[in-house]
Amino acid sequence: MLLLALAAPPALAQDAAVPDPAPPPEAPVTLQAPPPPDAAPVVPAPPADAVVHDLDAADAEASAAVAEADGRNVGWLAILPALIAIAAALLFRQVIAALFLGVWLGAWIVTGDLATGWFTGLFATVQVYVLAALADADHAAIIIFTLMIGGTVGLIQKNGGTAAIVDVATKWARSAGRGQMATALLGTAVFFDDYANTLIVGGTMRPITDRLRVSREKLAYIVDSTAAPIACLALTTTWIGYEVGLIGTAIADLPDYDEGAYSVFLNSIPYSFYPILALFFVYLVAGTRRDFGPMLAAERRARETGQLFRPGSNAEAAEAEAEATAPPPDAPKRLINAVLPIAVLVVGVLAGLFITGRAAVIEGGAEMTITNVVGEANSYTAMMWASLASVLTAVALTVGQRILTLGDTIDAWYAGMRTMLLAIVILVLAWSLANVNDALGTADVLVDALSGAVLPGFVPAIVFLLAAATAFSTGSSWGTMGILMPLVIPLAWGVLAADGLHTSGEYHHIIYSTVSAVLAGAVWGDHCSPISDTTILSSLASSCDHIDHVRTQLPYALTTGGVALLLGTIPTGFNVPWWVMMPICALVLVGVIRFVGEPVEPEPEPVA
Repeated sequence: MLLLALAAPPALAQDAAVPDPAPPPEAPVTLQAPPPPDAAPVVPAPPADAVVHDLDAADAEASAAVAEADGRNVGWLAILPALIAIAAALLFRQVIAALFLGVWLGAWIVTGDLATGWFTGLFATVQVYVLAALADADHAAIIIFTLMIGGTVGLIQKNGGTAAIVDVATKWARSAGRGQMATALLGTAVFFDDYANTLIVGGTMRPITDRLRVSREKLAYIVDSTAAPIACLALTTTWIGYEVGLIGTAIADLPDYDEGAYSVFLNSIPYSFYPILALFFVYLVAGTRRDFGPMLAAERRARETGQLFRPGSNAEAAEAEAEATAPPPDAPKRLINAVLPIAVLVVGVLAGLFITGRAAVIEGGAEMTITNVVGEANSYTAMMWASLASVLTAVALTVGQRILTLGDTIDAWYAGMRTMLLAIVILVLAWSLANVNDALGTADVLVDALSGAVLPGFVPAIVFLLAAATAFSTGSSWGTMGILMPLVIPLAWGVLAADGLHTSGEYHHIIYSTVSAVLAGAVWGDHCSPISDTTILSSLASSCDHIDHVRTQLPYALTTGGVALLLGTIPTGFNVPWWVMMPICALVLVGVIRFVGEPVEPEPEPVA
């Protein structure tokens, strides 16, 4: 049903995008309705991307209109759908049911009708919020890219390419520790986009870590905790244009502040304690081969029994699907059959970023620099181009070498895509919940609750917590940045101005730390949230039960985030140099893994 909705013609999306300004009282309350047949003369249809973006704008405008017309302020009820979804997911370990419950509850609240809103909200769940999530051009691009990546992985598994990678990699990664280290290194190397990072690293390294008896929970943790942190720290990634654009908009109206947006971003990097420490902790855990909490139990289960995932978890269904992509007994193990499609994917993303970014820079008349090109690039277009080229390369290699017939090749491609369908359903529902949160003004409620009069030194810490809470509740680090950056930078400037400190360059570190706190808090909240899109993608790429991934990663994320906040963000807010606190934070994490963590049981003999 979701895929049929995705394939709906643009005209349908265009019609659905027009809100009904005055629905009759007895009709189900919705956020959008088709226009009357004679409402306007026939005009040429706009481009598809304009249609779907207009749908999002119409949904937001209609939501605001409904709330304003009813004269309601839902207050704390705005955070209830996200909290219920998160609690239900963790309690019942059924993330689809939990997300649907959250969307339904939010749609009910939007109606403002306690008696019948549960009924009209039920249908609005699909008619309004799921439809809007599917019709968004960026969301559709992620779905296409995810399906294509799944198809490529299915093909290189079926043609024996994955087996060849495993044979080569295990010559060096002959232990679980080295396998984890190799995964972390690859996750750091694929720095240019967090979505591409997650899917490439998870799909490539899973056969290797499986052979070394590394639990799927550990693989998902390494994938998740390298993707977003490196993407928000590296100087040329798909995040940079978005981040710098938000910073530029926020500082444009600050009086007496003339620093460039990119300079502000560069100066904020040393204060990004959580992303830096999250990367450090991944390497620390992999290098010491020590774990604690649920992760320790998962790792011991994998080492001692060979059970890579919890019995009864959703990963068992994915494992059954994987049998459809098992190579035939006579399939050759040729490295090129895996390396070339993956290389085409990686190079294709980079080439797509350059092509789309260069075109945007030329159109905008900006200076042709690498930073501007990558910042203006359309990562979604680049990922779709690259994933299609990767699939075609894998098909050509498989059929050209007569490993499989064309029919068997298509079957393998489809089997690979089918392994992604469950996660795509989860992803669509997570986006739908984000639409509900937008309609209810969840982020505004959180901002109002935490934006009181504070000392300047505490501003970055409060922003960090606010960003984490918003990302945790909405499941989107990008959405959190887009909502908070225009609010908290003027807030920090206003707090400085209230104390007469805004004209002193000595206190500009408060601005830098506030910017970094938005980015770091958004990533931290994402790592802790079961409704985060990147957390969901990490689970699917690693073939790990999603709730198991969240439960095992949460203690690590909370530990790293707590150290980053207490020993990093707060002290630097009061003029302690970042280069003093960063090593102290790292030493504390070393102490945690040394005295709290325990070594995993002795590993089996290296695989020959």
